[in-house]
Amino acid sequence: MASIVNLIRAYDRFIGLEWTPGLAAPQKVLFIVYDKKDERRLRARLGEFENATTRAGRAWVLCDLTQAFARWMGSHRYRESYFQDPGDLEIALADFETYAADQVRAALRAAGGDERSVVAVHGAASLFGFMKVSRLVELVEGEIPGRLLLFFPGQHDDGVYRLMDARDGWNYHAIPITE
Repeated sequence: MASIVNLIRAYDRFIGLEWTPGLAAPQKVLFIVYDKKDERRLRARLGEFENATTRAGRAWVLCDLTQAFARWMGSHRYRESYFQDPGDLEIALADFETYAADQVRAALRAAGGDERSVVAVHGAASLFGFMKVSRLVELVEGEIPGRLLLFFPGQHDDGVYRLMDARDGWNYHAIPITE
């Protein structure tokens, strides 16, 4: 539990800092990096991240992607054939990427263009195997009014992020917040 407490403290210190206006899109992305085994602990304490954000005088909008794939698949007209032959799903995953990005875009719009807002995205682990988080960020980064905060279950080493500790990672310029 101490690691989540330390993340909350680190975030509280960071979010209270003055923000530089006019940053490039990748510089507006923050990753809370935590051990994948702490997913449930983190979810139980999301309200503390929100409290830190509002104490800093910033707006908070939460976007949950946990059920995004299930909702997308459940409404897909070819879902039964994908269940019978999951290999065929590969073709449709580009549509899922758009669907997931639209969920985040809706949250970004809910921030109302407020440059002091934080749009927090959790449920990234549920994207694993269907979509890369780097792709999600790429699709929405140009629309971030304030900051995009992504709760990231995985690792960050020397600028390389690995969702769910996967072997393949990517080098991204987001600001990591770690314990």
